[in-house]
Amino acid sequence: MSAAVVISGWGVVSPLGSDAITFAERLFAGRGAFGVFELRLRGCDAAQIPVARCDWRDGSVLSPSRLPLDRGSAMALQAASAATAQAALDAGRFDPQRLGIFWGSGMGGASTFDATCHALYAEHRRVRPSTVVTCMPNAALGEIAIRFGARGLALGYAAACASAAVAIGEAMHAVRSGRVDVAIAGGSEALLTPGVVAAWQAMRVLAPLRDGAAAHACRPFAADRAGFALGEGAAAFVLESAAHAAARGLHPAIALAGYGTSCDGTHITQPDPGGQVRAMAAALLDAGLAPGDIGHVNTHGTATQAGDAAEAESLRRVFGAPTPALTASKSVFGHLLGAAGAVELAATLCALERGALPPTAGVDTVDPAFDIDLVRERPRMLPALRHAMSNSFAFGGTNAVLVLSRLRPGL
Repeated sequence: MSAAVVISGWGVVSPLGSDAITFAERLFAGRGAFGVFELRLRGCDAAQIPVARCDWRDGSVLSPSRLPLDRGSAMALQAASAATAQAALDAGRFDPQRLGIFWGSGMGGASTFDATCHALYAEHRRVRPSTVVTCMPNAALGEIAIRFGARGLALGYAAACASAAVAIGEAMHAVRSGRVDVAIAGGSEALLTPGVVAAWQAMRVLAPLRDGAAAHACRPFAADRAGFALGEGAAAFVLESAAHAAARGLHPAIALAGYGTSCDGTHITQPDPGGQVRAMAAALLDAGLAPGDIGHVNTHGTATQAGDAAEAESLRRVFGAPTPALTASKSVFGHLLGAAGAVELAATLCALERGALPPTAGVDTVDPAFDIDLVRERPRMLPALRHAMSNSFAFGGTNAVLVLSRLRPGL
C-alpha cells in the first residue's frame, strides 16, 4: 500500500439525519426514510412517488459568496463545515495554497433551475441576476473554496451517479502524489423538484409505492425489486496524509486506501459487468489488497432489474462465491445520484468504525439468480473487519470504486 491517506473528519446531510451520530444510528436501525412526493404537473399523469427527503432547513446556512444558495450547495457547505470541524482544520493549521477542494454533483443546481423555469414560464416573472452562479454545476465547489480560503486545486466532477466517488478518489490521488497537503472532498445533490422527479419518472426506473406505503419501496437485490427511490443529501471528507495529520496532532484510524475507475464504453444506461470488474480490480490493486481481504462491500444496489443483475455478476467475478457480506444502503436513504458515492462511503466508514454491517431494508427474498451474501433484517457483527469497499456505477458508463481500511484495531 502507498503512503496512507487518512480521513481526519467527515460530515453528512442525509434523509437519515444531518449529524454523524444520528446518521449512524438510523443506518444501523435499517428503516427506510421514505415519504411520498405528489407529482401534479400539467401534461403528466398524477403520481405518488416514494422519495427520501432531508429533514433539514437550507435557509440556516449562510452563503460565503453572499449570493443565494441552491439547496444542494447549502447541503455541501453544511457537510464540509462538519467535516472540517471534526478534523480541527482551523485557519492557521494548514497552508491555503496546499488545500484542494474536490466536489461531485450529477445535476448541481437542479432546485434553482427548476424553480427558475417555473417562475419564468408559468408565472412570467423576471429571472434573478444571480441565477447562473447559483445553479452552475460547480457552485457548491466555489462556495466551499470561499468558505475555507482554498488557494490550491478546486475541481468539480459530473459523472452522474459516480460523481462524488470520482471526486473523493481523485482527491486521494492528489494528496498521495503531493499535489496538495489536505483536501475537502465529497458530493451533494438536491433535486426533489417537480421537473426533475417527472424526468426520472418518465424513464420508468423509479419504484412505486409498495402496498400503498413508501417505507420499503426500494428493495435492492430482492426478487420483487421494482426500481429506486430518489433522495437528496451531501457528505464531505477531509483527506490528508497520515504524516500531515500527525503533525497537526491527529492520528485517524480510517484510511482511504484505494480507488479504481473505468468506463463501460458500451451503452449510455445499461451497465456492463466487465466495466465494474475492471473498476473493482483497479481499486484493489491501488490499495495493495487481494479480493479475499475485503470483508464488506457497500454495493451500488439500485433495485433496478438490470443494475442489480449486472452488479451481482461483477461481484461474483471479482470475489467468487460466496461474496463478501453486502449492504445496499439505498434501501434506507434512497438514490442520491451525484452525492451517492459520498454518503455511501460514510455508511461504509461507519461499518468499519463499529465493526458491524448495516442491514439492507425491505428485502424479504433475495433474487434466487444471485449467489450473494446480503445482510438483511438486522446488523451483522464483524469485529475483525479491516477492509471495506464502496461501489458507484453511473449512467454514461463511469464506474468508481473506493476502498477503506482500518489502520489499527480497538476502535
